[in-house]
Parts: sequence; C-alpha cells; structure tokens
Amino acid sequence: MPRLFTALAVPPEIADALAVYRGGLQGARWVEPADFHVTLRFLGDVERPVAEDFLDSLAEARLRGPLTVTLDGLGTFGGGKPRALYASIHPSADLADLQAEQERFARRAGLAPETRKFTPHVTLARLRREASPEAVAMYLSQAPVFTPLTFTADRVTVYSARESTGGGPYLAEAAFPFA
Repeated sequence: MPRLFTALAVPPEIADALAVYRGGLQGARWVEPADFHVTLRFLGDVERPVAEDFLDSLAEARLRGPLTVTLDGLGTFGGGKPRALYASIHPSADLADLQAEQERFARRAGLAPETRKFTPHVTLARLRREASPEAVAMYLSQAPVFTPLTFTADRVTVYSARESTGGGPYLAEAAFPFA
C-alpha cells in the first residue's frame, strides 16, 4: 500500500516564490517546488479498506467555502537538532477546523490519533546531520526577507508517496473540492 496523506496543494506561483529560499544550506535535501503542500493529516501505509473508508468520509465532508492561506515566515522543526526548514502559515480558525475534520475522518476509519500538535507549514527542506543548529541559524539570518504570500485553497487532495524517497515526488490520488 502506498503512504497516503491529505493536503492543500500550493499553487505554482506561490511555489515559485518559495523556491527563492532553496540552496545555501549544507545538509539540506530540498523539496521540489511542484511537491510543496500543506499537510492536513498523514495516514501512512494503510490497507485498502481503511483508505476506502477514509475516502468515503472525504466525499461526504461538510460543505465549506475556499480557505485563505497566508505564509508568513521561515522556521525550523527540531530545535537543537534541526530536521526540517519550513515556511510557516498564519494561524486560521478555518484551517484548524479543516484539519480537525480530517482527524475525525482518520479516527473513524480506524487510524490511531495524531499525537503531534497541528502546526500548518510548507516543508522546504529536510535537514541531515550536516545542517548544524549554527548553520541553520546563519542560513535564516542571511535568507531574503520573507514577504507574506497568500493563496486560496478550494480542495483537499489525497497524495501518495513512496516510502523509500521521502519528500516526493508525490502523486495526487484524489481531490475533494470544498463547495
């Protein structure tokens, strides 16, 4: 079974604007701009019946209007052992509500609850050991000024990824428009 997750796709013009941050950090494995997304719920390697139950829930999701998503800065996950560089997303009640709905659908399909707090972001790079905290701090201090980027999301996309590659390429398996 492929590894599945739900996400909001990042439009090409926003991906192009984020691409200026690629490069200049040793130990970074950069995500291809075509693979930029905002993960809502990681499902993992799931059996077909679980995936089908989850997809059925998505097809019956409550109607909602398009969401405005604003990327507002750069950040890292991992603290003293940085593991990812990302573009942060300004918190939004609508986005939090959408993610909570995804979580309910996953639990209804039989998946274990997500234990990590939802931190909406777009991963720009995965960081290896060579990306020391000092190197990451230097990169962030010398990166171009981050000008907020806003886009409208009007659907949830279910993506698959190959386990061995991590970070793409991702394949859109299904899309569920909001309204």
